[in-house]
Amino acid sequence: MKLTLIKPNIGRREHSLFVDGARMEPLQLGILAALTPSDIDIVLYDDRMEKIPYDEQTDLVAITVETYTARRAYEISEEYMRRGVKVIMGGMHAVLIPEEVEEHCDSIMIGDAEDKWDVMINDFRKGKLKKKYVCKPVCNPQKNIIARRDIFKGKGYLPITLLQFSRGCPNNCNYCASSVYFKKHHYCRRVEEVVREIKSQKRKNLFFVDDNIVANKEAAKELFRALIPLKIKWVSQASIDMLNDTELMQLMVKSGCLGHVIGFESIKEESIETMSKGVNNKFVKDQYKEAIAELRRYGLQTWAAFTIGHDTDTIDSIKETYKFALKNKFTFAAYNILMPYPNTPLYEQLKRENRLLYDGKWWLNSEYRFNYAAFTPVNMNPDELTEVAFWCRKKYNSASSIIYRAFDRKTNMRNLTRFLAYIVYNPIFRKETFKKQGMIFGYNDKEKTK
Repeated sequence: MKLTLIKPNIGRREHSLFVDGARMEPLQLGILAALTPSDIDIVLYDDRMEKIPYDEQTDLVAITVETYTARRAYEISEEYMRRGVKVIMGGMHAVLIPEEVEEHCDSIMIGDAEDKWDVMINDFRKGKLKKKYVCKPVCNPQKNIIARRDIFKGKGYLPITLLQFSRGCPNNCNYCASSVYFKKHHYCRRVEEVVREIKSQKRKNLFFVDDNIVANKEAAKELFRALIPLKIKWVSQASIDMLNDTELMQLMVKSGCLGHVIGFESIKEESIETMSKGVNNKFVKDQYKEAIAELRRYGLQTWAAFTIGHDTDTIDSIKETYKFALKNKFTFAAYNILMPYPNTPLYEQLKRENRLLYDGKWWLNSEYRFNYAAFTPVNMNPDELTEVAFWCRKKYNSASSIIYRAFDRKTNMRNLTRFLAYIVYNPIFRKETFKKQGMIFGYNDKEKTK
């Protein structure tokens, strides 16, 4: 038996295909490979960098589906199903809107696959693949499972190993798809299994892709203590309330943490309140002045993430967010237009208010473009929101900005390791900023298939 794993692309550029130069390992597919019995041949095709050989013999195709990649995933699935190959889909989008996903495949797996993957494989072997597999929450993620990384070889991924300590986040931000997926729960792996996985591979640069690695602070401390002897360098995603715990921060730094993606979201108190991001309430009151000073004292490089387009935002306030980030010389900054993911509180609110664009399904609409507004904001029109968001990205990733931000002795120039990370990855993300803007979702009629 042969299993084909597929990581779909978002789509294509207006006049050419898109190759993602900042692509990282698709960890979820490495976990699926590890869950699969050893007598099954496995091959991975990453649509972000290679052509999918639809006519190559395979028995079962598994496609991971995110909202941004749904249109392209459905195109890929159609090609396989047209050839008589069974297709199963899963991932974030399959939880958010399963009734849509199941229209485009033979079977759908809803939730984390550890709970039902072996059942599905056995059903398939018997010729009794079910239409739907609904997984129970996995309270102990990746139990006795180390992701198979051999399937990533030769794919040109960035030289950083992806892994997880935890899944989910207990916070309830109104725009967050992860909160819907995990139902506001947070689950941690056993620390000894994380250590075992780190030792199973050769790299010393790691990215914990947790939604919020410090959501359970005592569990995080246990992890950080275990990481100290390993002499690694790592980054993750964390909420800013980690600064409330001095012991946590000290252990974090000792364990080799270089920095985090941190959801600042907005520098306006009223915006933080509107989005229900309670963990930021204390810190936004002085526009994060004390918090940023603490991050700098610890020497952490910060990827500041902002969501823009809230009902309290104006064009001028969004531009102030750019100035705020530049002033603080964040290592990276993301200006993400608020996206109404299906079945999130934000989506339901905008639907009630008749403010959704593209028939309420921007991810499938042939007119929608990547990084465009998908709803009507309060204080500007959709085009203005799209334009000011791109303005922020262009300005922050300009050559002059990269040079200016480099000269921060407490973070980006604190030591050679941090400086090299800064000068290597900033040009990559600058390039991707321009390549991705306005991408078409899916390949439509541009794909050449036999």
